[in-house]
Amino acid sequence: MTLLQSPTFLIALIILVLGIIVVAKGLVIVRQSEVMVIERLGSFNRLLESGINFIIPFIDQPRAITMIRYTRSGEDYIPISSTEARIDRRETVMDFPGQPVVTTDNVTVRINGALYFQIIDPRAAVYEVENVSQAIEVLAKTTLRSVVGKMELDRIFESRSEVNDKIQAAMDEPSNKWGVRITRVEVQDIHMPEEVEDAMRLQMAAERRRRATVTEAEGEKSAAIARAQGERESAILNAEGDKEATILRAQGEQESIKLVLEALGNDIDDKRTVVGYLLGQTYIKTLPDMAKNGERVFVPYESSALLGSMGMFRELSGTPEDVARAASATNSAVGRAAMGGAAFGS
Repeated sequence: MTLLQSPTFLIALIILVLGIIVVAKGLVIVRQSEVMVIERLGSFNRLLESGINFIIPFIDQPRAITMIRYTRSGEDYIPISSTEARIDRRETVMDFPGQPVVTTDNVTVRINGALYFQIIDPRAAVYEVENVSQAIEVLAKTTLRSVVGKMELDRIFESRSEVNDKIQAAMDEPSNKWGVRITRVEVQDIHMPEEVEDAMRLQMAAERRRRATVTEAEGEKSAAIARAQGERESAILNAEGDKEATILRAQGEQESIKLVLEALGNDIDDKRTVVGYLLGQTYIKTLPDMAKNGERVFVPYESSALLGSMGMFRELSGTPEDVARAASATNSAVGRAAMGGAAFGS
């Protein structure tokens, strides 16, 4: 009997083959970011982390997880269900179809969102929920309807980040029970009925016209204020110029009088004569201006100043013709003053 026909050899060969099969079946290589849930005789045994692992064939079995993913074909979303023995711990995106939502101002909109989640507890994801991806999808849809249904349409457009934060906060507690962490939620597209879009376009156009009108009015207001300020500053400058000119003229007359008085020396009679002459001259020059500025000008009854001035004119004038004209003007003024005051028309 040969060695191949020996029962011992055959038994050893069978044991070797079985050993190879056991090793081949029991050797499991888990890739990075993946994990496997192992059951022994139907009960949870352990988790296989990344690297080389060994299980007992036919006794230890991996527990599969069911995942649903969507593929987009044009405007339609096609769901694809798969059963996977290896659980991916990486962040996964779920782009679920758009959902009709009614806002508080009774506008029906269709919102398409994207959900990012990550499995952090594979055991809970397998044993706490039947289909973790489907559960997350349904939870996201119901939360979206609940959050958006409490808001107005304009606010949804203005505060998308607020909507995302509210949805994520509402999904945190139930998703943690399933061993899933919701990393973020994004509202992608908001589709409205055509009549609502037309109304919003008209509203935006009216708002732009209103802003243009307000801007134009503010510009006109600023221009009017600038003009008024310019006219005010111009009037102030003119008044200051007139004031300075009047002061300079008065100072000049004062200097001229002072020079005349200094030239006369200490003769008091000559100084009185000159002062009376200057006052009378100023008085006479003022009368026409007073008549022009008003409808009626009353000369007071006391005409001694006028007579005195005219007398000084006679003393200072050297020609008979000047004396006669001054006397005639003096008599006429005195006659009118004697009647109680004369009125000069403007």
